[in-house]
Amino acid sequence: MQNLFIGKGNLAKSPEGQHVQRKDGSGDFFVANMRVMFGRYGRNADGDVEQVGGFWREVEIYGQKAEDVVKHLRKGARVLVVGEEREFTARDDDGNEVQVIKVVAEDVALQLTRIESIKFVAPRQREENEPYEETAS
Repeated sequence: MQNLFIGKGNLAKSPEGQHVQRKDGSGDFFVANMRVMFGRYGRNADGDVEQVGGFWREVEIYGQKAEDVVKHLRKGARVLVVGEEREFTARDDDGNEVQVIKVVAEDVALQLTRIESIKFVAPRQREENEPYEETAS
């Protein structure tokens, strides 16, 4: 990883995913795309916390993690993104070539802000051999 990016932000809309053909023709892989606002916060004159800046980034993640992101995350979710910023060439609405910075994520983790409940599933190895029972300490 050339440069490490770590940021907390909110999803602008639910992630979208698609299968993409590999360049060598050996099959396809799943890619999830999302737009995230990474806000910066500070205190105002009254001492209240408010957003004082920030930036938007397009974020991509691949494989099983991409499928999980599309399945579980929704617009407004607070996420922690770990990955690498990369420059890409794209075209604007007028057809002009522009440089775009994206985050290619190694991981996208849901933050517990605004979560009402979480349901855990049994570990795969236990499903086959014994019942799974969660106990509270």
